[in-house]
Amino acid sequence: MTNDAATANGTDATPESGERDAPTAVGVKFGSARTTLVFDDGDAATTVQVPSCLVDGEDALPGDERVSDDEGAVRRSGDRAEFMLRSGVPATARDAELFERFVRELCERHDLPAESAVVYAMPTVDDRVGLANFGTAVGECGLGGTLTRGLPESLCASIPALGDGIEAVDEVFVALDLGPTNLEACAYRHGTRLLPFVSAEVSGDRVDRRIAEAVEAETEGRATIDPDTAREYKETHADFGGFEPFTDAVERGDGDGGDGVHEFTVERGVMEPLDDYLDDAVTELSDFFSRLASSHMKTYQLARARPLVVTGGMACIPGLVAELESRLAAELDRPVDVVVPDDPTTAAAAGAHRLAVRLRDRNAT
Repeated sequence: MTNDAATANGTDATPESGERDAPTAVGVKFGSARTTLVFDDGDAATTVQVPSCLVDGEDALPGDERVSDDEGAVRRSGDRAEFMLRSGVPATARDAELFERFVRELCERHDLPAESAVVYAMPTVDDRVGLANFGTAVGECGLGGTLTRGLPESLCASIPALGDGIEAVDEVFVALDLGPTNLEACAYRHGTRLLPFVSAEVSGDRVDRRIAEAVEAETEGRATIDPDTAREYKETHADFGGFEPFTDAVERGDGDGGDGVHEFTVERGVMEPLDDYLDDAVTELSDFFSRLASSHMKTYQLARARPLVVTGGMACIPGLVAELESRLAAELDRPVDVVVPDDPTTAAAAGAHRLAVRLRDRNAT
């Protein structure tokens, strides 16, 4: 796979109606929690999002895991749900085996043909084994017979934010991905990635763990939640513009006849970890912009005149992007304009699909 987007330059990302027999264009984002597919469906494009896991049925034989599109069922399945991309790529042999099975079933379920043009939105990870496992698994699934490319996730996700086509590959801008496993920042100059930066210390997963700790501290140990429940709290209740305390209940047993249901109210346990997350993100971004100015002054100056593109699941939290914009402007002592795709959770796959259409059409000429 290549990380060079320059070959995708162009602005018309819509297949012509007469190209019905052309290979199917597919954009894919395999996330640690959710996987998104965008693929040709007649003259339109279909978007599918499923949890990135395999779930054993109650009476399933080993190896009979199944892809589930019901997130509630996945949460209820507990240990029977096996997530294989916790670090962004399949890091172990077991993860690689599960991932290959997951990809095969996903392709079969949605009838994706082998003769297709596929662009994978790839995270920035420093894991050679995991990346090799990823390449082997997608190579064995029978998808991408026409062409296969791996392009940076932040570039793919920026495409829907910056235009109706793929104008982003011709522009100069800075992209920020607020993902579950990492915070990623980099500059793009005409499709070329510059100064990629990754921090696992500023991530949605870390926020989830901090929420779980904060809820336990706020309730003085009477309520203990797991990171998955903390993520549900974050996605359901977090709001920088108008957070409202909420009540939940957990089953509790103390061994002295005190078993039962404990009801509790969360007032600070969600927003305080998110407030710390934004402070940490602004600190990292301030350092990133300083290094960009030192190493690529012209790109830095051009990027300052363009919006900062913010993508990733954390960008879905109400008010978070506006608060990031305000805090970053104060830190940098200059105005900051932020742009976000309409749906940050599917933007990477949507942008990858547009690139797949362009690359497929260019490959056919």
